[in-house]
Amino acid sequence: MNADNRLKFFEKLSQHIKEPVTELHYSNDFELLIAVMLSAQATDKSVNIATDKLFKVANTPQTILALGVEGLKSYINSIGLYNSKAVNVIKTCQDLIDKHGGQVPRTRSELEALAGVGRKTANVVLNTAFGQPVMAVDTHIFRVGNRTGLATGKTVLAVEKALMKRIPSQYLVDAHHYLILHGRYTCMARSPKCGACVVFDECMFKDKEKWAELA
Repeated sequence: MNADNRLKFFEKLSQHIKEPVTELHYSNDFELLIAVMLSAQATDKSVNIATDKLFKVANTPQTILALGVEGLKSYINSIGLYNSKAVNVIKTCQDLIDKHGGQVPRTRSELEALAGVGRKTANVVLNTAFGQPVMAVDTHIFRVGNRTGLATGKTVLAVEKALMKRIPSQYLVDAHHYLILHGRYTCMARSPKCGACVVFDECMFKDKEKWAELA
C-alpha cells in the first residue's frame, strides 16, 4: 500500500470509528494493566464480566494481593488460563508494591519485567494508559496488516515494526484501536465484510471483490 493510500486508509477509519478506544472496562492505569493481562487468549467480553465483579472489591495492587491466588481465582475462573493468570497477577501486584510504589511503570522494560507481561501487553498499556505512539499487534491487527497490504510480515514483531514505519504520524497514537476495531467488526478472519468496508478502495486484499459480492 503506497503512502497516499495509507493516508486515505486512516482518514477514512478515523471518520468511521468515532471512538478509537479499548473495549476493556477500566477506570485507572492499574485496572487496565490487569484487564489486559487477563485478556490473553480470551475475549474482552469475558474479561469485562470477570473484572466488573473483581474491581468492585479489589482494584489496587494491595487489595488484589490480599485476595491471594485462590481468592483471585474465584473472580476470574470463567476466563481461559485463569490458573496461570492468577499466579502472574499476584506476582505483578507484589512487584508493583515492592519496586514501583504501587504505581504502573511507564517504560516498556519495566512493564515487561512484570510477571505475565509481554511486549503486546506492555504496548497496550503504554498506548492506552499513557498515550505513547506504540503499536500492540494482536491477531486482529496482524491479519489486517497482512490482508490489506498496510504492513506485511510473517511475525507479530515484523508487522509491528512495519506499522510503526508506515502509519501516518498523526494517526499513530490511535492506530492500534482503529485497526483492532476494524479487524473485530469488519475485516473478520472468516467472513470479512468487504461490501461494507470504508477502506475498500485502498485495501489490497486479492479476494475483496468476491467477499463484497457475497455481502
